[in-house]
Amino acid sequence: MTSNIVTTDHEEIRRWAEKRGGRPARVIGATEEDGTGGIRIDFPGEPAEEALEEISWTEFFERFERKKLAFCYQDEVWLH
Repeated sequence: MTSNIVTTDHEEIRRWAEKRGGRPARVIGATEEDGTGGIRIDFPGEPAEEALEEISWTEFFERFERKKLAFCYQDEVWLH
């Protein structure tokens, strides 16, 4: 059974994303009032529901902290 892990640790989030090819991104047209601050982890090659623009990890985590977000993930590699 897969369990969810919740963290606010920036390095843990970055390692998890980069291990899977993920890059920090923002939703084009989203505002800071968006509940998630308009940030996402983009996985190139995977279909996205929104138009995304790559941003730096610094900008990603600045927005992450401003919105007091937490990151929920499963520590398994996806199999297609």
